Formats: sequence, C-alpha cells, structure tokens
Amino acid sequence: MNIQRLKEAKKHFYQLYPQGIADDQMNVIEKKHKPQKMMAMAQEFFQRDAFLNPDTLMENWVKIVSQSSMVSLFEKPKFRDFSKSINGDEKMLLVKGLEEFLYGDREFGFDTMVDILGQYKMAKWTLITIAPFYFKPTEEVFIKPTTTKMAINYFELQGLKYSPKPSFDFYEAYRHQFITMRDRVKITQDNAAFGGFIMISAGEGK
Repeated sequence: MNIQRLKEAKKHFYQLYPQGIADDQMNVIEKKHKPQKMMAMAQEFFQRDAFLNPDTLMENWVKIVSQSSMVSLFEKPKFRDFSKSINGDEKMLLVKGLEEFLYGDREFGFDTMVDILGQYKMAKWTLITIAPFYFKPTEEVFIKPTTTKMAINYFELQGLKYSPKPSFDFYEAYRHQFITMRDRVKITQDNAAFGGFIMISAGEGK
C-alpha cells in the first residue's frame, strides 16, 4: 500500500471538497445514490427472522438490486429474471448462502452464493456484494470491478490480483486493505462514502 499516495489523495480531496464528506458537492452525489435509504431497506429486508421465508427474502433481494444506483442497468433485469427461473431448492440454497455470509460461516455463505449464481452465469461481484454492503455499511465493501481495479493499481495494494470470478479470499483481502485505508484517512467510517473517496482519488490519478 502506497501510504504517501493515500496521504496526497486525502489532501487533494479536501482541496476539492473543503467540508469533506459533508461538503455540498458530496451531498449532491449522495442524493443521487441514496445510500441511507438503501441501508434502511437492507436493515428491514435482511433481519435474521426474514430468512425464514426464502420467497419473500428473494423478492426483497431483487428490490435492493433493482433500486441500487451502483448496479448496472444491464444486470438488474437479468437478476430479476434469474430469481423467477430458479427452482425452490436453488432459491433456498442461495438465500442460505446470504444468511451464512451475514450471520454465520462467511466463507461458506460466499461460496454458496457464487456456486448457485454461477450455474446461471450470474456470479457477478456487484450482485454478490451489494446486499451485504448495504446491510453492514461499516464492515462490508461493495466490489465494483472498475473502481476496485483502479484502487489496486493506484494505491499499490499488495497481494491483490483482481479476477472477474468472485472469490472469498480476494474479497476478504481487499476488504481488509480497504478498511485499513479508511481508518488511516479518517474522513468517514461509512464504506459507501469512503468508496466515493477511492473512486475520485484513483479515477483522477489513473
């Protein structure tokens, strides 16, 4: 990790946005993405008891994907159609995977989601990470391929080689370095807001 570059990125960020995350220009960006609304939805949709009803849970998962500004317009209808095409057993396994990732064996949950989605060529980083990201915004991270690759290259994150196929090892390694950067910069504890900082910094510096 290039700490000097991270410090320079923070300095440049405050030159662009003097009030930091609370700056008016950042508020405009926040209104576009509506993170607070999405996080509130996730808190309602993914409470532990909600997993007792896989059908409703899946419907709500689709709502999260459909209403997220961070998932591509191409992936949204595909995920909706996928949710309608899978059989009951597959749906139960997929929902169980999300439950385990959020509440139990994280690696087993992640791999289960990848396995089920992968059978339909739907194992995308965005689809797997969006719900956990909204549900635990200070613990989980959203993997957007372009931003993630820029972050790895620009901040020289060691031991990370991006692959389009989601893997738990990469997710945990990237999440660890993402949170390490967040805690060093100390502009926010919100991973959504810090992701904006990463996108601005790495995007301008690429």
